[in-house]
Amino acid sequence: MIPAEGCNVRSDAMRSYLFVPGDDERKLIKSLNSGADALILDLEDAVAPDRKRLACEMVAEFVVAHRGTMAPPLFIRVNGLDTGLLIPDLAIVTRSAPVGIMLPKCSGAADVALVSGYLDALEVRDGVEPGSIRLFPIITEEARALAGSAGYHQAPRRLTAMLWGGEDLAADIGAFANRTPSGDYHFPFQMARAFCLFASAAAGVAAVDAVYTDFRDMAGLAAEAKVAAETGFSGKAAIHPAQVEVINRAFTPDAEAIQWAEAVLAAFAGKSASGVASLDGKMLDRPHLRLAERLIARAKPPVR
Repeated sequence: MIPAEGCNVRSDAMRSYLFVPGDDERKLIKSLNSGADALILDLEDAVAPDRKRLACEMVAEFVVAHRGTMAPPLFIRVNGLDTGLLIPDLAIVTRSAPVGIMLPKCSGAADVALVSGYLDALEVRDGVEPGSIRLFPIITEEARALAGSAGYHQAPRRLTAMLWGGEDLAADIGAFANRTPSGDYHFPFQMARAFCLFASAAAGVAAVDAVYTDFRDMAGLAAEAKVAAETGFSGKAAIHPAQVEVINRAFTPDAEAIQWAEAVLAAFAGKSASGVASLDGKMLDRPHLRLAERLIARAKPPVR
């Protein structure tokens, strides 16, 4: 029985997720030393139609070759449900037992359940530990995904994180731009970003902020990542290795935040039967404890 390494990975401790084209051997190898907390090996947008099968085979081999090494956790972005390529993708990559599968253009919890069912069968076929491969959907790439938003809190246990995306959504709704001239998101995309945050919280999984497409604008990236970290996202996706350090820094708590979190954990120690504690004369309740736990998790990135 092959255990997927996802069993030992905490998504809420991951700060940076770097997309890597699945058909580019040089970039795949280079990504291992990018400093990213996780890699997303891409079979979808980054791969030309005539190279899809090649990319799928390359990615499966890459995951097997780096199993049990110091490599970051490896997710695979497959092609979407409406492409006719999803099942062939899964049939090839499941045998490599990646940490997880990223599902693009996910329209709701029903899609997560459907793909989870496919994985149930393929894990048995390939001798992979049942239920061990995680699911990581992108949940805002189409308008219908926002219209049918309920139900993620009832999604299968494979669900580990959610990512939102504004590029495909802009095309789907006919928007000429998703940002204002100052770089802020237009209101519809602010809504999509918030939806990802709320849906993730309801499901009890990590919320991951969308990519910042201008990979040369480090100041803009830093500002956006800072807001994401402050508002509840646990990490952010990257499209270029140069973005990783900026993202990691934004999602790593400073010494003052860590000190506060440790004090909160100490205040709650031994109070399993009580939902409240006190610190410096102020009342604390369970939301404070959950925030403290998240800060501590962020302060300790995944061990490779």
